[in-house]
Formats: sequence, C-alpha cells, structure tokens
Amino acid sequence: MSGLLELLWPIMALIALGAGLKQRAWLDAGFWPAAERLNYFLLFPALLVSSLANAPLAQAAPGRLLLALAAVLLLGWLLLLGLRRWRGWTAGQFGPHTQGLIRFNTYIGLALTGGLFGEAGLAIAALLLAVLVPAVNVLSVLALLSDRPLRWRALLWPLLRNPLILACLAGLLLNLSGLGLPLGSAHLLGFLAEASLPLGLLCVGAALQWQALGTHWRALLASSLLRLLLMPALALAVALTLQLPTISVAVMVIFFALPTAPTAYVLTSQLGGDARLMAGLITLQTLLAALSLGLWLALIATRVTPAVM
Repeated sequence: MSGLLELLWPIMALIALGAGLKQRAWLDAGFWPAAERLNYFLLFPALLVSSLANAPLAQAAPGRLLLALAAVLLLGWLLLLGLRRWRGWTAGQFGPHTQGLIRFNTYIGLALTGGLFGEAGLAIAALLLAVLVPAVNVLSVLALLSDRPLRWRALLWPLLRNPLILACLAGLLLNLSGLGLPLGSAHLLGFLAEASLPLGLLCVGAALQWQALGTHWRALLASSLLRLLLMPALALAVALTLQLPTISVAVMVIFFALPTAPTAYVLTSQLGGDARLMAGLITLQTLLAALSLGLWLALIATRVTPAVM
C-alpha cells in the first residue's frame, strides 16, 4: 500500500502545483495555452507512438480488450440516455454529463499505468487509447449536438485531424509492419515523451476552475460518483467476465476510474454546451479522484503485482 501512495501523491502534487502556479500568476498567462498546445500536438503524440511502435500487443489480448471497451462504453451510453430521459437534460447539459462519464484524463492514466507496470502498462494503455479516443470523441460530439441536425462533416473532420488518434494509428502501423522505430528515432521520441506527462499534469492543475463548484453541486456530485465509482466497477466486471490478462484488467479499470479530461471544457464551449457545468465536473472529479483512485489502486493490487509493490 505504501508503494501505491508513493506513486499517487507525486501525480496529485504536480496537479496541485499547476493549480498554485496558475492561481498566483507566477507564470505569464500565455504560458498555459502554449504549454497545452505543445503537449497536445507534439509531446503527447510522441509518447503514444513510442509506446505502441515496439509493444508486444498480442500479450494484451487485443480482440477481447476491444470487446470489453465496447461493452463498457455501450453500458455507459445507455445509462446516459436513461438519465437524460429521466432528468430532461438539454443537449447543452447532456454533453457535459456525457463527457463527465466517459472521457478520461489521459495524463493521469499514463502516469499511473507507467508507474505501476512500466513499458508493458504504457503499451496496453496506448492500445486502449487507440480505441477509446475516437469513440469518446464521437459520443461527446453526438451528445452536444443532439438537439440539432447531424452533420457528418462536423462529426468526423475533427477526428481525422486529432493528433492523438493519428499518433495511435502511426504507432500501430509501425508495430504491425515490423518497422518499429529505426535509426535512433526511438531516442528522439523518448526525449519528447519524457516531457509530456509532467507538463500535462501541471496543465491539468492550471485548468481547474474553482468558481464553477458553487452551482449545480448536487448534479456535480452525482455525476462525479457515477464516473469515479460506477464506471470502474463496470469495467472490472466486464474485464473479469471476458477473462482479460491481469495487467489489461488493471489498466482498463484505471482508465475508467480517472476523472474527466480538461479538454472537455474546450469542446463544450466550442459546441455551445453548458461550459460552467463542464468546468465544475472537471474540477470536482479531479479533486475526488485523489481519494477514489487510491481505493481502486488498492483493489487492483490484490489481483496483480505492480512494479512499485
């Protein structure tokens, strides 16, 4: 258990440091958007490509993993549709609640899986991202535009330009082709990848919006508990039912136990959703995840032997 705490607290400390730096305006206001852009378009894609290019993907049982991910997303989507019918959410509310339930903070997830399982964990996480990133983006856009006529160009064009999706595809192609990362490119991508997670976690903290917690607190709490407790429980049940390898089970549970992603706020604002509700969900889930992730990591530790234990 002490090993898990030693892994978790530095991650949360980096998030807190980012929040403190933003709050005190210690860095120029233009730093944070530039840092997020650098990470999103260069550093983080380098991490995904380097993780996937030489990974032993067969050990992750990719067919069963894909089926498990699809099952959990389907169950989550059906739950959201039922809640929308019950609560009478508009599209502007449905979009934030959808992203609050199915999107995830990739920086925290990769920091945890890499710390627990090393390269094997990062490879499975990258494979998981290759499936989940396009899927959750499609569902998020569908939810935000659910009161308007569907335009396929507006839905698909952002996916075709998404650097994370392109990086996952590139890594998979390099892996399946047998090319890997030749001519020292692994070292170059490794240098870029090492900067991604620390910078990403600082940006997560800087993106928190404390003022958004003052309204809709009941809805924020209910949605956060569904994300942080129900979704990982569903993931665990599905993964065990399909008899996934133990590390794949752990990585899948971790990703469905993560708080939602700060980038959800940008998408919500761009598509006319309730940006304040989205900001509140991001902030509250990130705060509560400091506790809930510890519980899920402790549960995972009873099933697998992490590298930190």
